[in-house]
This record gives sequence, structure tokens and C-alpha cells, in this order.
Amino acid sequence: MRAAVLQLSSQGMSSTKFYNYIRIAHKQGVKLLLLGEYVLNPFFKEIQNLSISMIQEQALHQSKVLKELSASYGITIIAPLIIVKKGKVYKTVAKFSPTSSVYYEQQILINYQHWNEEKFFANEIKEISTPPIFKVENFKFAIISGFELHFDKIWEHITSKNVDCVLVPSVSTFDSYERWKNLILSRAFTHNCYVLRANRIGEYTTDDISWHFYGDSLLASPNGELLEHLGNKEELMIVDMSHSDVVYARRSWGFKETMHKREAKC
Repeated sequence: MRAAVLQLSSQGMSSTKFYNYIRIAHKQGVKLLLLGEYVLNPFFKEIQNLSISMIQEQALHQSKVLKELSASYGITIIAPLIIVKKGKVYKTVAKFSPTSSVYYEQQILINYQHWNEEKFFANEIKEISTPPIFKVENFKFAIISGFELHFDKIWEHITSKNVDCVLVPSVSTFDSYERWKNLILSRAFTHNCYVLRANRIGEYTTDDISWHFYGDSLLASPNGELLEHLGNKEELMIVDMSHSDVVYARRSWGFKETMHKREAKC
């Protein structure tokens, strides 16, 4: 399976570079393209100051363009989008395939005082359910948001579905570089699957603080190894993944079978 991460700063849909990268990915045989959070939209702090009508106009335009690009180039595009439904704003990760579109409403949102998405967006707070799971050429993917990477309950659902690769669009900032890398590698190893993470780059500045988005988009192996990663510049990362490597890692470590033996005793 050949996939790609497009590491960008906030672009909107007017940037010709986005279209150029899509064409490059297509020529290289890429079947799935992953974008980071707040790449097609302004950063969260900026969105808070936009009108509902403006957010809705952006969402409709972005969805239309991404559907057309997916169909034209035969690439499944995973793109975090802010959408509007019945006058309310939702944070989603959209999947555009050549034949269909799905919008995953993020289940767990950041709720810190300095960055409270949970308070702003209308995403429902409810029991955790299975995130979107789909196949591209018989390679099984799951989608979660960057913040959801932290929560075991999400991973329980993913593990039960024997996913080959978890796609993680993120918007990591401040001094979290090493912590995020270690978390991703640990999740990939303990769940014996690839983790493909797209983190945006760029900067958002207020009067008293600078939010530096440092990139480091990466691919972790089912054995918890760092296979590929980017720096802090704009770049397209193309990666190859193998279902047989996932199967081999699961057989070698046997984590799932170990738990099944104990569950059978209950």
C-alpha cells in the first residue's frame, strides 16, 4: 500500500501548491493522502472569530473540491474539516474516496483552558464508538484525530477490527515533540499496526504567546520503529506499507492472543 502525508501550514483551498502535490502523489502511485489538522481551515483560535456563514461557505467549497480531486486522481483523501450542520459548527475528519464521502465527528476534543475545542464545537459527548474503518485495495485503515491518540478506549475498538494502519491528523505544538513521537511509537508497537501521522507546520501568534506547529509527520511500524519522518518544512512524504508485516508482528508478539486466553476464563 502506497500512501502519502502532505505536511503544510494553513492553506485554504486557493493554494495551487495543494493541487500540484496531488498530481505528484498520483504520478507516484499513491492511493491515500493524509493532511494535518487546521490545514484547510484556519487554526482553532482564528475559527472562533469567524461567522457561521463564512465557516459554512468554506466547508461547502472545500468538500466540493476534495470530492472532485479524489475522483479525478483516484486517490482517497483524508482531510480534517470544520463543517456546519443546522447552524452548529462541528470538528470532523473527512474521507473522500473516488465514489463516496464520509465525515467523522471527532469524539474526544481538547478541553483545556487555553485551547477548549470541546466548548466551542457542537460535537456530542457520548460513549466512545468505533471510529471510521475502511479498506483501500484490501489494506485496512482507521481514522482518529490527534487528541484521540491518547485514549485507550478508542484503541480497544481499533484493535478489535484488526486494522493495518491508523491515520492520525494532528496539530501538535509547543514543546511536545518528543512526547508525541514516543506515544505514537508505543501505540504502534502495543497494537501491532502502522501509525501514519500528519502534523501541520506554521505559526499562530497572539499578543502574549506564539503557537509553533513543528511538523514531524511520521510513519511508525507495527514493531514500534520509526520508519519515515519529516522535519519542520513543507514537504510530501510518500510511504509504502505491507499487510504481511502487520501479520508477522502480531504473530511474533502475540499480544492479542495473550489477552484472548484470559478473556476466555471470565
